[in-house]
Amino acid sequence: MHIYILWLEMFAWTTRGRKVFKTIPADQFEKTKVMAANQGLYNGFLAAGLIWSLCIPDVFWSKSIAHFFLACIVIAGIYGAITASKRIFFVQAVPAILGLLSLFI
Repeated sequence: MHIYILWLEMFAWTTRGRKVFKTIPADQFEKTKVMAANQGLYNGFLAAGLIWSLCIPDVFWSKSIAHFFLACIVIAGIYGAITASKRIFFVQAVPAILGLLSLFI
């Protein structure tokens, strides 16, 4: 999901982004292109951290890195829900919470 968001916000904001984010007025996409790219880069770092956690052979460190990046995603999802749209909680935070729960099981 975070790799898709990276692509969408960094490379397709003014094209595909208009179709995905229908509540944003069309004239705002060009004006917010740099901001969206910054958010896309952030999502890329989250994806990179989760991928990195899968490449670590030591189980303790692998889980620790995954916990950290999933917690970052949960916090960002909660913040996004409070400041932007409640939908962000369900799209971003809930999958990360489920990921955290799966690591504890």
